[in-house]
Amino acid sequence: MKSTRIYALSRLAGFAALVICSSALYAQTGQAPAGPQSQDPYYHGTLCPTDRTDYQAPVTQTQTQIRDQAAMGRQLQDQMQAPVLMTEKELTREIRSAPAEAVIKEVKGRGVDFEMTPGIEKKLRKANASDEVIEAARQAGPKVRDQIAKMILGPSPTGVQDIPRDQARGFSAITGELDPDKEIALVDGFAKKYPRSLLLSSVYSFGANTYQQKGDVEKVVDYTGKSLKLKPDNLTSLILRIGMLPMPQYLRNHAADRGKILLEALNDANRALQIIPQILKQPNEADAVYQKRLAENASEIHGPLGTVYLELATGAPAGPDKAELVKAERELTTAVTTSSHPDPRDYYRMGEAYGLDGKWDEAIQAFRKAGGLGQGTLIKTYADEQIDQMKKRKA
Repeated sequence: MKSTRIYALSRLAGFAALVICSSALYAQTGQAPAGPQSQDPYYHGTLCPTDRTDYQAPVTQTQTQIRDQAAMGRQLQDQMQAPVLMTEKELTREIRSAPAEAVIKEVKGRGVDFEMTPGIEKKLRKANASDEVIEAARQAGPKVRDQIAKMILGPSPTGVQDIPRDQARGFSAITGELDPDKEIALVDGFAKKYPRSLLLSSVYSFGANTYQQKGDVEKVVDYTGKSLKLKPDNLTSLILRIGMLPMPQYLRNHAADRGKILLEALNDANRALQIIPQILKQPNEADAVYQKRLAENASEIHGPLGTVYLELATGAPAGPDKAELVKAERELTTAVTTSSHPDPRDYYRMGEAYGLDGKWDEAIQAFRKAGGLGQGTLIKTYADEQIDQMKKRKA
């Protein structure tokens, strides 16, 4: 059942991404860009509008996690609101008397009090249960419900039954709200009303995700910090935070703490990479599919981690740090080769790293990949500019 697949890929659109900024040209030519940004000692890129959010990036796993987590939250609320779980006998009667669509809807909304076994499946099929009804009942059993609760609440002894219904309703309202400003208001209201809720870490994740859509880096960092303070292993918040900390615009706004911020990003990334292997395997999920899912999640860490190393390399006063550049190249390569939907920004930053390392052909190839994936966006324009610069440097 799709609502139980927390990390599954789904079709989403309309998420605004934050704009990258080139760091290659200035480091190679020594010529600072025109304008006030050139006075910033930590700004080492060609002039580009890093405050703009008008190019669309591909849907990321983080955003998918947020929305699938919302679906699970709604499912949990539905089952908590149900008067009682369906028994095997009750389900059998429903199968015999109601259309399959109605049976499936009730099963999903209420849950069942049994695990699907070959014997029970045989009985249900004898009552003319369809494949869809059997699968719905399988996914509505106690083990799957417990797994969903762990995905949202973490592997703690506390279960979904310990969440008050008013909090479940509040969480469901947040996950179902489409207006960003209203969703943020609901998040803040929930935090004020339920400061000790088991759901609060996930609530803050939704707030951070919404601020990411709005292009507010500062708020993303703030809300993910609140989320991780409550639940340090909240992978969604970790990924969102790691993606923001090494952003050039965030580092410029916190220039005095630049080194501290990059170190925090490194530590967060390493913690996230340790958490990913602990992601629960879904019921009936093939090993190959499970391993691919883990790799996709890890790719979202390797990309920002490569950006961290790129910032460490270009922040050295004596010039680009070759050792850090190699690390950046390695992490960014891992990010784009382990994802079925590579982020053009990772290819762009890979091009920067190769350019700083004097690897012109590799840089040109990476920028071409970035431009190809970023068709119709600003990243295409920037990539084409960088390709021209790399060709001149190579000549």
